[in-house]
Amino acid sequence: MKFDTIVAAATPPGTGGIGIVRISGPAAAAIAGQLVGALPAPRQAHCRTFCNAAGEAIDSGMVLYFPAPNSFTGEDVVELQGHGGLVPIAMIVDAAVAAGARPAAPGEFTQRAFLNDKLDLTQAEAVADLIGSGTAQAARAALRSLSGEFSQRITAIAEEVERLRLYVEAAIDFPEEEVDFLSDEELHATIERAAATFATLVGQAAVGRVLRDGYRVVIVGKPNAGKSSLMNRLSGEDTAIVTEVAGTTRDILREQIDIDGLAVELVDTAGLRDDPDRIEAEGIRRAREALASADAALWIQDASEHGDDDSRAALPTDLLDIPVLIVRNKIDLTSEGAGRDPQDDNKISVSANTGAGLDELRAQIGQLAGYKNLGEQTITARRRHVDALRRAEQHFVAGCRALHEERAGEVFAEELRLAHQALGEITGATSSDDLLGRIFSEFCIGK
Repeated sequence: MKFDTIVAAATPPGTGGIGIVRISGPAAAAIAGQLVGALPAPRQAHCRTFCNAAGEAIDSGMVLYFPAPNSFTGEDVVELQGHGGLVPIAMIVDAAVAAGARPAAPGEFTQRAFLNDKLDLTQAEAVADLIGSGTAQAARAALRSLSGEFSQRITAIAEEVERLRLYVEAAIDFPEEEVDFLSDEELHATIERAAATFATLVGQAAVGRVLRDGYRVVIVGKPNAGKSSLMNRLSGEDTAIVTEVAGTTRDILREQIDIDGLAVELVDTAGLRDDPDRIEAEGIRRAREALASADAALWIQDASEHGDDDSRAALPTDLLDIPVLIVRNKIDLTSEGAGRDPQDDNKISVSANTGAGLDELRAQIGQLAGYKNLGEQTITARRRHVDALRRAEQHFVAGCRALHEERAGEVFAEELRLAHQALGEITGATSSDDLLGRIFSEFCIGK
């Protein structure tokens, strides 16, 4: 597949020691040659002066040349490593455009790597996931996906499904052998093995999606319940002002914490009450707005106030559509013990003042997210991966049901075909141009 030649900065905007401009395409070597003169030997770094079309020096630095197909994109690629800064980088890009390149679209380098079979779609997405990792665990998971581990797992189950389908279709072509086909022990063992693999992959992908996307938890409750104190204690930062005056928090405050590798964004909000002043009312409005985009909420209660109703019926209507963890704070002022309520898994007692119960609270937030550290089995995944895997599993299960309950081999084969097609969407084997466009448009320019 042939493309035109593109150019973009491969390093983020700003000031730094080094700024890299990447040129990729059939004319990459010729265009770079107009800027730096003779190119060095492939994969050898040489120092050159970079010049514009008028022959004026605009920067100096290292030049690297990667001939096709042994490059990231699979095309001829030249990297110009100059001095970091907005102006030097822009001048190099402008000189390359004047020499015949065009500015790259977001994610176009990685898209070309996919189209030239250097990466499959999950690996291409893992490039962006690695760049955007919020924790070390997320970065390691993205690197595993980039290396092809997730793709290999998807490919393995897709091949198993395809073998099953071909076997069933071949058996259907010989109806006199139908009885043997339906009672084939090896067939049923393969079905059981595939079902177990589907269940494992769906679980791994769900964990990988939470790991990639992070988890947003909004801290809500009545004024002076200790929301800001809890935020500061969990984050280890004095982000929120803490006083004995009710209604101190007027705006939204955010901090990110790491729970066993999961990036959790904590959002502290104004206390919810019925008669706030005008400024506090705006804070409450923003609190309810934050709840609309939250993954979960911590409903903070003051355990020292005996009249505080901790029943779920007392929760605000804003909290009815998301998971809620009831947190009874200030137990240092009571005789209440720290930790999870044995009668209610979604209720926990803590003290933001002493730290009692906070380790259990962190673990509970991880469980609320459906996250667990799978170690070397952890991969990064996106919502579309999880959705496609679940659709594939549903087709597989529907086919198995048709086979066992109705002896409908034809329906089983068709459901297997649909399952295989859904799995192909994950790696890009059956992806539409619209899907590819949406995926790569989310990348930053130069990647």
